[in-house]
Amino acid sequence: MKQFLIILSLLLIPYTALAASGQSVDYEINGQTFEGYYVSPADKAPLVFLVHDWDGLTDYEVKRARMLADLGYAVFAVDLFGKGVRPTETADKKKLTGALYADRQLMRTRLMAGLNKAADLGANLSDAVAMGYCFGGTAVLELARSGVNLKAFVPFHGGLATPEGQDYTAVKGFILVFHGSADQSVPMSQFAALTNELEAAHIPHEMTTYSGAPHAFTVFGSDRYRKDADEKSWARFTQFLGQTLK
Repeated sequence: MKQFLIILSLLLIPYTALAASGQSVDYEINGQTFEGYYVSPADKAPLVFLVHDWDGLTDYEVKRARMLADLGYAVFAVDLFGKGVRPTETADKKKLTGALYADRQLMRTRLMAGLNKAADLGANLSDAVAMGYCFGGTAVLELARSGVNLKAFVPFHGGLATPEGQDYTAVKGFILVFHGSADQSVPMSQFAALTNELEAAHIPHEMTTYSGAPHAFTVFGSDRYRKDADEKSWARFTQFLGQTLK
């Protein structure tokens, strides 16, 4: 019996290693191929659904996903642009994000396709939160307003303005916002307006600002990176995950 268990454990090693190291995942939406990233340290681990910034799904999101996997969470990083579409020029980034800002239903379709693919891979959507950076933070709030049943929605330095004709009445989860008070792209007026909207809609929320932190303050290696704000927001986020997910 002992020999059998040893052999069985050895047979399971390759699968476990693959799950822990993560893998790129292709999926299709209306004939277009998208490429997400999935990592899961254990079967049915709580899920973090991660939305990329306007660069597309790059090594930055993969690094964050692995940081979360090291803490015991499964992560599906969704692709909202399409396989191989990883813009490097500002004009291209504006064009790609602008198309999704202009068509919120398309944005929701691509977000939901990512959630569905995560479920196909065995992700635990009943014990999940969504989080995103910059453009991804904006997308996370769009997902929240769609009424999808996740436990929380967490934008890091995302756009906070609510599109005309939308509101937060359908939100089913907690809203946790991390924002830099020196953000020139998303002014504090948006932060205040969102706080008022969530309070009026009776949506449980927590809103935190960091002094001196500009837009994209969590992006490692950039001139906007602020170590203090990044570490504080990450610490609160991971603490929140521990309090919220099983």
